[in-house]
Amino acid sequence: MTMHDRSLSRRSVLKAGAGLVIGAYVAARTPAFAQNQPAPQQVNIAPNTFLIIKPDSTVTVLCKHIEMGQGPLTGMATLVAEELDADWTQMRADHAPSNPALYKNLLFGLQGTGGSSAIANSFDQMRKVGAAARQMLVAAAAEGWDVPAGEITVENGIMRHRSGKEGQFGEFADKAMQMPVPADPKLKDPSEFKLIGKDGAVKRLDSVEKSNGSAVFTLDIHEPEMLTVLVARSPRFGGKVASFDAAEARKVPGVVDVKQVPTGVAVYAIGFWPAKQGRDKLKISWDDSAAETRSTADILGEFRELSTKPGRVVKAKGDFDAVVAGGGQLVEAEFVFPYLAHAAMEPLNGFIHWQGETASARYGCQFPTPDHGVIAEVLGIGVDKIKLQTILAGGSFGRRAQQSAQVARELAEVAKAFGPGRPIKLVWTREDDMRGGFYRPFGLHRMRGVVKDGKIAAWSDTIVGQSIMKGSAFEAMMKDGLDPTLVEGSNELPYDIANFKCEAHQVEIGIPVLWWRSVGHTHTGYAVEAFVDQLLEAAGQDPVEGRLAMMKDKPRHAGVLRAVAEKADWKGAKLETGRARGVAVVESFNTFVAQIVEMSVGDSGPKVHKVWVAVDCGVAVNPDIIRAQMEGGVGFALGHILYAEQPIDAGRPVAGNFDTYRSLRIDEMPEIEVTIVQSAEKPTGVGEPGVPPLGPAVANAMARLGLGRPRQLPIVPGAAA
Repeated sequence: MTMHDRSLSRRSVLKAGAGLVIGAYVAARTPAFAQNQPAPQQVNIAPNTFLIIKPDSTVTVLCKHIEMGQGPLTGMATLVAEELDADWTQMRADHAPSNPALYKNLLFGLQGTGGSSAIANSFDQMRKVGAAARQMLVAAAAEGWDVPAGEITVENGIMRHRSGKEGQFGEFADKAMQMPVPADPKLKDPSEFKLIGKDGAVKRLDSVEKSNGSAVFTLDIHEPEMLTVLVARSPRFGGKVASFDAAEARKVPGVVDVKQVPTGVAVYAIGFWPAKQGRDKLKISWDDSAAETRSTADILGEFRELSTKPGRVVKAKGDFDAVVAGGGQLVEAEFVFPYLAHAAMEPLNGFIHWQGETASARYGCQFPTPDHGVIAEVLGIGVDKIKLQTILAGGSFGRRAQQSAQVARELAEVAKAFGPGRPIKLVWTREDDMRGGFYRPFGLHRMRGVVKDGKIAAWSDTIVGQSIMKGSAFEAMMKDGLDPTLVEGSNELPYDIANFKCEAHQVEIGIPVLWWRSVGHTHTGYAVEAFVDQLLEAAGQDPVEGRLAMMKDKPRHAGVLRAVAEKADWKGAKLETGRARGVAVVESFNTFVAQIVEMSVGDSGPKVHKVWVAVDCGVAVNPDIIRAQMEGGVGFALGHILYAEQPIDAGRPVAGNFDTYRSLRIDEMPEIEVTIVQSAEKPTGVGEPGVPPLGPAVANAMARLGLGRPRQLPIVPGAAA
């Protein structure tokens, strides 16, 4: 079983007319995503968009979401196979081409992956695709056998009639293609599921090829006459080329040309190494007149000053100031969050072949719709003249969500500067990627709370940070000029606190920022859960029982908190000397996650020994993937909470590789136990929600060790590999 069927040629299948080609590869004919308005939410369930059934009865699902490690190829195939009653060994998956009219994300209205939305927006749609295909195949078999369709059963990819007739999908694929597509195919009752939610029923479709090295990523692309391009960019954000001398670069064997492009100076060569050597020999003078020149310390000073002033009121109830004036214990805390790189294993890159009137591009494309439009804009040709194909990506964590502002535009610009004819692969080195911006925003929370009569009587949170959406393709999602991701998780608490205020200062800085795995919740989850723990401590309440007492109208928050407390034996566990536990619960992307950590702090620093996780993500489509995403989220969060930061020195990003941007080592990965809370709610995402609770759970455990909750992250600043 493999992810890609290498004998499958889309063109040959279409030409041969053999098999049910439930997969229309049509060039995108929609306008570029220029107006930032979602498309009408019409749900496409036509099997001839999403499936290719070959004569050998293999079923290839065309996935509208990119596979970058989080499992959508397997997830989409699971949904289809369930309703199709296919055998899992028949199933294959591949990425759909760029075409928002066919493959849009029903949450965004454009084609793209993000916000832990893949399963959430596809659950009913892809089940209906499978159910419709099943009905069409049955109708074809009924006509061929001259029997009523209602007498045909389908199980494990075999269609049978009580007369003894039986056949596989491939035998009826041609005829099925001519059948009408049912408008509203009947879906299974969940009690009938054989694959969805069943442990061990399916195996990931991409594991084998990723394990044996045959999986193809952008860096693996090699075509005849292809040039590799590296771009020298300003070391400061906003810097421009004043002048350059490429004489020495052109002497490097293999260097074909050097061109100035909007983002810097591009070196074109036959292979990566000559391109790298040529770039190293460039002599460039930079114009920093419009560049960002502040350092992290400068930004922190400005943020601190702003946090003491009234901000824009995002939400308020009761009268916080009156409670403060009325007495009680005033508790204050400040939490500071650094810029963070995404640090995906595969740096940014892209492949394009511009032939004048047409172009084709392929790479790990997270948002095909805006990328497609940008390439068309730069090259000055119609969107329908460009083929954009998504392929595997080696991680993202949000990094590839802004490709249109970086890779897609720069890819088209370097092709345009060289001229049509030769294929081009644009490569960013690790240092390029780390220092290339679009970080998790720098941020600060100024928290104040009042404890009175053993309860939390008042709460205030003043947030200072940058907007991710402003100036991006998603600016239309801002509300009255405020980026909702700046305050998400802080403006709506799971706790019933009568006097509440959330304010925000949205600051413009010349350092580009972007979604980072769990977006706003990555800092709001920490601030909220560390501060509520501090207030409960001041009130003399147990961290779990105190939270539950304020969650009476939040049953799903309370459900995961109770589940994780039970698994960890919160009340009864006997801990080794020098160890302590901390707890946190965060809702993000409509998924509820609670975590308890057990840790110690020794001479070598903090050590997390075990993490218990409880997750409620609605219907659990693939339990194994859910557990994997929770485990991955814990490791990702722990490394960043402990060690990671991208310092800015006079406008220059400092960390360039993993020697200075410390990640979690394999021997630092804790034991993890995941509990999936049973739910009949619609499924929600799991790619990001495992991240936010880990940091505050660690902070709260450190407080119980007598070390206080870390106020400025990372916990171990300046750590080196």
